[in-house]
Amino acid sequence: MNWKQPKVYAVKHKDEATRAASRFGGIFTALSDQVLSNGGVVYGCVLTDDFDAVYIRADNAEERNRMRGSKYIQSKLGNTFKNVKADLDARRSVLFSGTSCQVAGLKKYLGKEYDDLFCVDIVCHGVPSKKVWNAYLRWQEQKNHSKVAGVNFRNKREFGWRDHVETLYFENGKSTSSRVFKDLFYGHTVLRPSCYECPYKSVMHPGDITIADYWGIEKAAPEFDDNKGVSLVLVNNEAGEKAFEKVKERLIWKQTKLEDSLQPPLKAPFPKPENRNQFWSDFEKKSFEYVAKKYGGIGFKNDAKSFLRKIKRKIKKLVVKGGKRNTSTI
Repeated sequence: MNWKQPKVYAVKHKDEATRAASRFGGIFTALSDQVLSNGGVVYGCVLTDDFDAVYIRADNAEERNRMRGSKYIQSKLGNTFKNVKADLDARRSVLFSGTSCQVAGLKKYLGKEYDDLFCVDIVCHGVPSKKVWNAYLRWQEQKNHSKVAGVNFRNKREFGWRDHVETLYFENGKSTSSRVFKDLFYGHTVLRPSCYECPYKSVMHPGDITIADYWGIEKAAPEFDDNKGVSLVLVNNEAGEKAFEKVKERLIWKQTKLEDSLQPPLKAPFPKPENRNQFWSDFEKKSFEYVAKKYGGIGFKNDAKSFLRKIKRKIKKLVVKGGKRNTSTI
């Protein structure tokens, strides 16, 4: 039974390498390490070689590590719920991580409470269309004349935790970093229709523990704010509290105030954008280059860069002319 209000914590893993490899502050690694050390299994989402987000089952740290990092596309569950039930019926401890709707779906599928099941849900902005993601990848491959070999949805190592820059790596050795897919994502036109009516856009979640980036950490716990990643942890019930107590020795943590932690997805669903229908009409009929310029920010950025270049050229001409005039008067 979840509490009426969660307990809130700011969390960083003590091991800097773990935190660097994690999207947030390393709380998922700490919780899953505890389950694995007791012979349990972990279910979570990984990015395949074809850049699909799919669920896998891990009984070791190496496989679990593939679950780290963000995947801003809809994931494929496959037979995951069935496999989770089989593990639970075999008295195996299970950690299931996913979006709130996936956790709620798993519990509905199981139909009863299991003491060996521990659920971690992620504060979700919304789920973008895989169709748009695929079109984005093909567009980048055409621009870079090579197939995509690797993806980092949010490149924390090069750009820091706060910034949101996707980096693509290509088979020809090139790489490119941009915010095009991020801008499409945060424009909300690419989200699934159900996301605009999500019942979990509040502080109440179905997981035992809810985790997220700790946006607002500069107010809630400024001493944690080093741009390397901080986890927001909502402990929702007694099972979550017991699990958190077991891993505290691996963490740097501080209890914080809920009111200082209310990022937008903890308040309400994002409204359906007025231009959503127009976006999908453009996506179906126009080139992705057109879509990227109109909705992905590159048109504005290119215009801004072009404008700055023109200003610099004018200033340079004025300096040269001014210099010539000054020279002629000496």
